[in-house]
Amino acid sequence: MIRSSSHSPSRRKGEPRRGWLARCTLVGLALFVGQIVSLEKAESASIYKQYAFIQMNHNFEQFYCLDALYHQESRWSPTAKNGSHYGIPQGRSKYLATATWQQQIRWGLNYIANRYGVVDSVPNACAAYNHWKVQKWH
Repeated sequence: MIRSSSHSPSRRKGEPRRGWLARCTLVGLALFVGQIVSLEKAESASIYKQYAFIQMNHNFEQFYCLDALYHQESRWSPTAKNGSHYGIPQGRSKYLATATWQQQIRWGLNYIANRYGVVDSVPNACAAYNHWKVQKWH
């Protein structure tokens, strides 16, 4: 098939494509912004964990159980929602849907203390986590 000169590309062989650099820049910028958002989420989860650790009187054993539990429940996300369960502790309370992350953590620790008791004056998060491992809820 022979093409006429009117259908030939507007650029010469070896000449860079127009718009290629702009597209690459946009893709790179999108990847960079995605990394920043991921980093902010990771930093936020770290702050939430530090706050919970302090609320638990620096009890490593109970905190490790709480960390594992809340990671499974919500990935430490205060905006997590699963049906009628909300927030970091995934509690079944509408209050958690609008509560701050600090309020959610305190609510969750109070729930654990009321349901599973306390050990060394901190909520028994290990009992809650052991229950979760069997039942998939706490």
